Amino acid sequence: MANKPNKTQVTEVSVDDFLNGLEPETRRADARRLCEIMGRVSREPPKMWGPSIVGFGSRHYRYDSGREGDILKVGFAPRASAFALYVTGEVEGDPLVARLGKFTHGKSCINVKRLTDIDLGVLESLIARRFN
Repeated sequence: MANKPNKTQVTEVSVDDFLNGLEPETRRADARRLCEIMGRVSREPPKMWGPSIVGFGSRHYRYDSGREGDILKVGFAPRASAFALYVTGEVEGDPLVARLGKFTHGKSCINVKRLTDIDLGVLESLIARRFN
């Protein structure tokens, strides 16, 4: 089977332009705060991955099937109802994630409505773990 390219790849879109377009102002402020935290902890510049994910760093992966590609190490996407945080590989059973605060989740995505719902120190620890 041929290795299809990832749908989510780094683009040349300006992160600042993307963030400036977010509404309402409270969502834009939370997104800027996430960008600042992730950039400071990761020591990586923000880049747009696809049309709506702000990512920091990248890693190469290869599955047993032979499929491989590059993906962001950490990032976030401001969705309509919540921020999708990509800061951990597995959410279930992770004791650090359990201390984060109020959130919902998918398999490896943490969804938070607003930053005041979570412990930002725990978020920083989750981010740092991906870069150690």
